Amino acid sequence: MHTYYRSINLTSGWRFAAALDQPPGVCLSSDSLSADDLMSAGIEFREAVGPGGFERDLVAAGLIDDDSFFGMNIAKATQLESYSFYYICRFGAQASIGGTSAVLVFDGLDCGARVYLNGKAVGECSNMLVPQEYGGIELRAGENELVVASCPTLSSTAASQIGPGNFAQPQAFASARIRKAPHMYGWDIMPRVLSAGIWRPVRVEYWPDERLGEIYLATTDASEARATCALWYSVIGTDTNRARYEVAIDGVCGDSSFSARERLLGPAGQISFGVDNPRLWWPRGRGQANLYEVRIRLLNNGAEIDRRDLRHGMRTIELRRTEIIEENGSGEFVFIVNGERIFILGTSWVPLDAWHGRDMERLDQAMALLDEAGCNMVRCWGGNVYESDRFFDMCDERGVLVWQDFAMACAVYPQDGAFAKAIEGEARQVVRRIRNHPCLALWCGDNECDVAGTWGPFTKNTDPNDNRLTREVLPRVLRDEDPLRPYLPSSPYVGKLALGLGEAKIPEQHLWGPRRYYKAPFYRDSLAVFASEIGYQGSPTVESIKRFITEEKIWPIPNDEWLLHATSPIPGVDLFDYRIELMRHQIGDLFGCKPQSIHEFSCLSQCVQAEAKKFFIETFRSQKWRKTGIIWWNLLDGWPQFSDAVVDYYFAKKLAFDLIVRAQKPLHLVIGEPDEAGTHALVACNDTRDAVPLSFSVRAVSIGGVELTGEATAAADAVTTLGQIHRCSPQEMYVIDWQSTLGTATNHYLAGAPPFDSTTYLRWLAIAYGPAVQSSLECAISICERHAVHQQSKEAKTG
Repeated sequence: MHTYYRSINLTSGWRFAAALDQPPGVCLSSDSLSADDLMSAGIEFREAVGPGGFERDLVAAGLIDDDSFFGMNIAKATQLESYSFYYICRFGAQASIGGTSAVLVFDGLDCGARVYLNGKAVGECSNMLVPQEYGGIELRAGENELVVASCPTLSSTAASQIGPGNFAQPQAFASARIRKAPHMYGWDIMPRVLSAGIWRPVRVEYWPDERLGEIYLATTDASEARATCALWYSVIGTDTNRARYEVAIDGVCGDSSFSARERLLGPAGQISFGVDNPRLWWPRGRGQANLYEVRIRLLNNGAEIDRRDLRHGMRTIELRRTEIIEENGSGEFVFIVNGERIFILGTSWVPLDAWHGRDMERLDQAMALLDEAGCNMVRCWGGNVYESDRFFDMCDERGVLVWQDFAMACAVYPQDGAFAKAIEGEARQVVRRIRNHPCLALWCGDNECDVAGTWGPFTKNTDPNDNRLTREVLPRVLRDEDPLRPYLPSSPYVGKLALGLGEAKIPEQHLWGPRRYYKAPFYRDSLAVFASEIGYQGSPTVESIKRFITEEKIWPIPNDEWLLHATSPIPGVDLFDYRIELMRHQIGDLFGCKPQSIHEFSCLSQCVQAEAKKFFIETFRSQKWRKTGIIWWNLLDGWPQFSDAVVDYYFAKKLAFDLIVRAQKPLHLVIGEPDEAGTHALVACNDTRDAVPLSFSVRAVSIGGVELTGEATAAADAVTTLGQIHRCSPQEMYVIDWQSTLGTATNHYLAGAPPFDSTTYLRWLAIAYGPAVQSSLECAISICERHAVHQQSKEAKTG
């Protein structure tokens, strides 16, 4: 926001109504509409929470249950798809303020909606993903009335304007043209909730008639000795023939500062300047995430008439990549920051909540988890909304790189001019809003749309390189608006060279595969240089399950509530019904048993997930720089479910979270898979710039013996082999302890072929980590022991 803007925050005083039988002409077809018109039509209003409180307004209206996520409740949300919704707000304002124009701003308004001010239509919204600004409005001195009318999403003409040349998941064909978050139509991680209303703040702003327009500040070259920066700017309402205008920029970070000023010669311009001994911005683990406090001013004859404040991180970023993996296994996909390669340890960032009005309530806790996990990148997935400014500010401060998908996922989208224009407009707004954040590392055209064409019967021969949205429209927007930042057309990207070779020959891959035993050849032998998605399911704790599954449906499984929360979003329609059985098979693969209780299911599922996620991360780290990064799926659930997340919706951490925290430390010791002679290598994975002296020991839990000890130095930013272990017993858990200037740490390695006895495994794990996991495992061990005794007794009686 401009420093000189005055605003009226419309956060309270709202009233809400829902109508199933829409009166003719009331919603988007009318150029005039007032609260009196609606009430005369028989629509009854009640007090509303206001922006961000849509689901709470629905509860008050009796349209959804108080806990919409409990049991089968969320399935009832489909009835909302036939309703129209109305919000009204009366507020006081000045009719005008000299030298300004009034603008109505919605940071988040769901579609389709029409907005009325004092009875007159001022604008429509056909895109919930970007802010809506309605200028040229006429305010009254005193009380004003704002009405927002929202019609059923699926009743719009756009919902049906799709043909066989388009493709989407079965429940999401209507999403092809309607610019709502794709997950809202139902996903394997999210319920079906086609929400409406005002989901982010709304306000009236008074904009100066003479003001700064768009701002783009970038570092074009950076070293510890000197950085070169450039400011691009536009201005509005200035008359250079009438007065002398200047644009000035000043910045400070600790003892480093810069200042530059240029005379304005037209409606836009740029200023280039250098900074000696700059304080560079670095990703987590590579240095400080230094931020300059920057002030950009518009001057009229030396007097300040507008100002923009922002923070700037001086850094350069590039993505070096090849389109395919060559026959010899060589390929590249690596991020370069300030000239240095960065090994990526990241996670996928999915919706914080199915009701997006609650996103901000969950953001701080989610970011704390990101810090604790030690991630240096988040991938903002294309099925989501675009995150808030606060999210990007927090990533700037923490040195967390952001991979940003545009909001398209798992579909073949329309290619006509009208839709291309809509995507272009959306992209320009999104890019302009977040391009000044140093954390933003990559723009990606979409999630899995390059490969989605092969999923449909009518699109299986589609060449993704003919996709004008990701090959023409988005590159054009980025060339105009953010030319220095890397761009990837899709994830995974199937370029012309890769077409027909298969996903296994692409450097950047989504490694989902069979989703069974996590050491299967698909995972173990993958040639992927970079995994931008890879996950494994794990049950929430029993305590969390009881918060969203009714008592009578806790056990046995599967049942309708478990399937709904698995997530198979439409009851009775087999979209993703496989997950619960898959989780039972995963337990069977590792432990050779079928869980007999909810406690055993939860415990063993978490153990399998933890081992899998740990194995994936360590596989990539131990092959640095042959492999350059992993973005695992995912950190946190956006609703209560059985999923790949390592922290459930209620912020209860699964066992996998603890092991990931350990596996992503800057220095981590790993035992690798055996070679043909059955020998395992012990390696040190060091992601710091410095060589690290360390001492280590490896012990076998089952026999209590020390297998290997020593002192060594972990080479800087590399993998160092420390020794070899020759395994004798068929199954074993090795525990690795080490000490260095970075602290003390412990890791384990599960050696041998499954199945492993579950009780033995849990005891081994408790021995490996002691008090760190003992309390959480004691109950699980007791449960598994009781089950083992019960089984033995049952078998004896049968015999």
